[in-house]
Amino acid sequence: MLTTAKRDRSTNNMYNPCDAYHGIFRHTMASQGFFLYQAIMSWGTISLRIISISAPHFYWISTTYSALCDYIAITRQSHCFYAATKKGSNTFFLLFSCKNIKKVLTLQISNLITLISYKKPYLKTTMNNKIIIYQVFTRLYGNRNATRIKNGKKEENGCGKFTDFNASILKHIREMGFSHIWYTGVIRHATQTDYSSYGIPTQHPAVVKGRAGSPYAICDYYDVDPDLALNVNERMLEFETLVKRTHRAGLKMIIDFVPNHVARQYKSIAKPKGVKDLGEDDDTSQGFNPQNNFYYCPNCKFEPQFDIQDYEEFPAKSTGNDHFDPHPGINDWYETVKLNYGVDYVTGQGHFDPIPNTWHKMLDILLYWAEKGIDGFRCDMAEMVPTAFWSWATEKVKKKYPELIFIGEVYNPAQYRNYIQAGFDYLYDKVGMYDTMRNVICGNGSASFITGAWQSTDDIANHMLYFLENHDEQRIASDFFAGDARKGIPGMVASVLMRNNPFMLYAGEEFGEQGMDEEGFSGCDGRTTIFDYWNLDTICREVANKLTGEDWEIYNIHEKTLQIARKEKAASGLFYDLMYANHWSARFDDNKQYAFLRKKDNISLLVVCNFNGNDVDIDVKIPQHAIDFLSMKEKKSKATDLLTGDKSIFFIKADECVRMTVPAYGARIWKF
Repeated sequence: MLTTAKRDRSTNNMYNPCDAYHGIFRHTMASQGFFLYQAIMSWGTISLRIISISAPHFYWISTTYSALCDYIAITRQSHCFYAATKKGSNTFFLLFSCKNIKKVLTLQISNLITLISYKKPYLKTTMNNKIIIYQVFTRLYGNRNATRIKNGKKEENGCGKFTDFNASILKHIREMGFSHIWYTGVIRHATQTDYSSYGIPTQHPAVVKGRAGSPYAICDYYDVDPDLALNVNERMLEFETLVKRTHRAGLKMIIDFVPNHVARQYKSIAKPKGVKDLGEDDDTSQGFNPQNNFYYCPNCKFEPQFDIQDYEEFPAKSTGNDHFDPHPGINDWYETVKLNYGVDYVTGQGHFDPIPNTWHKMLDILLYWAEKGIDGFRCDMAEMVPTAFWSWATEKVKKKYPELIFIGEVYNPAQYRNYIQAGFDYLYDKVGMYDTMRNVICGNGSASFITGAWQSTDDIANHMLYFLENHDEQRIASDFFAGDARKGIPGMVASVLMRNNPFMLYAGEEFGEQGMDEEGFSGCDGRTTIFDYWNLDTICREVANKLTGEDWEIYNIHEKTLQIARKEKAASGLFYDLMYANHWSARFDDNKQYAFLRKKDNISLLVVCNFNGNDVDIDVKIPQHAIDFLSMKEKKSKATDLLTGDKSIFFIKADECVRMTVPAYGARIWKF
């Protein structure tokens, strides 16, 4: 049976017109402000009238559709709207959109009905295996409180919940082109919010960063953040329900695993029966003991280089960023304690036989969450934990859960291959591709440098995770990065479509989130806070129908590019960098343009990215070696730009050029 529904992000409600099977159904889609729907059902005859009511910068369709049918359903997918009718075993669709309609076609379907649609070249039914991750900061994403104040408490500024990710929201995320969703900040961490009435220990504010606290200062590996629950006492059940809801939406779930450090006042109240707490059996008289869980400063009080009020810690534990004395500074990770994996940091020697106690405890934690059905771990600061542990732990986890993935935050390129060999499926490509792409976007580097960035990891290409934003990095649209989200578009297109490796997008990036708020502890630094109770401006404005035309333009290009990566056959095929063949061209600026080919079977993509602030008329040379390597045929081909629907004729011939215009801060994705 056809099942469709409309997403309403302002109310989190689901509407199913099929409920009006024998009656009259009328619904105004006020949350979008685009169309007035009227679906009138009477004795099997259905009329659907679509009436545009506003927004002159959009292209509108107004029509009436009637047919003898059993029922009708209306749904929104991305920025397209679908009406569907069913008669017996036959299902018929009406597809229409509020944006970027290039052509309206009228087609006869089995001589029964008229289908009114527009041609959207990137829509396909098959999916590539490319992993595309949507990172959401769980505490912020669903918060709609408009009366935020600096350093505000949860009661003042509001807080997102697990339940904000309802079936409709998750369906939308899936339809954008994402395969995975990384819920950041799930495991219970230090906070200044008092949950002691629920039996949850309080944390001293002197060792908590921000009102809400850092999600990377874990205070109970076996619990979830009570901030995220509607019913604090049922918080784990709410998380487990979210796991199931995410899977039903066709998405896979990633959560953080923070192995290097914990909150200074770590104490588990949710650990399974028989599990001993971290540090419970430590010999605190020894600075290092391979079987201790922490490193200590014997006979020393914790005395950082700033006021900690009346907080006391004796003996002092070493700080998470490898600060091994009791006097961390304000810029250290003073709110955390370093975990001991059997490495003596005085001598640099590892003591791994017998297996350190911390290894066993951390393996138990990994298995605990894997058993709840999550699909992957993003491992925070993985390179600060020895590869010997990762080899041992990943083997054991994957033996029981072979499909589970490990993503490592590793910033030292010299260590990439060691961590992949230790069991990591994917590693952050921060120092190579991210840094290069940022420099190109900001005009501080040549687009030709992108070639060197991918070549440096070519032997491990499928293990590298590309991104342009995450919770640690500044927003593209911020004054600290590019100052304009449009400038990031060519870098996004290249990062998504260059290779078959994963890509990650940070929630809000698709609309051009600025990250220029001064939220509290975080300050105005171009990043979206991870320490404070806040929300995402663009996500809130989407719900309130206050996004600008430019916001939607940025969104549309992101959505189309992600869908191309997931649905176009050639996007999973061979890759060929064209930069060397165009270096000396008078009509191609390799400082500002980047071009490459993708090909699979008889389908090719020519992708050209323009980092220039002006439209450019360019020639792209296709060298003989590309023709041979990709087994391309020299011929005249009809080409379609998958971003705009524009048509062209390409004469593909060895060492000849393809001529085109590429928009400012834009791209062309020609399919031929």
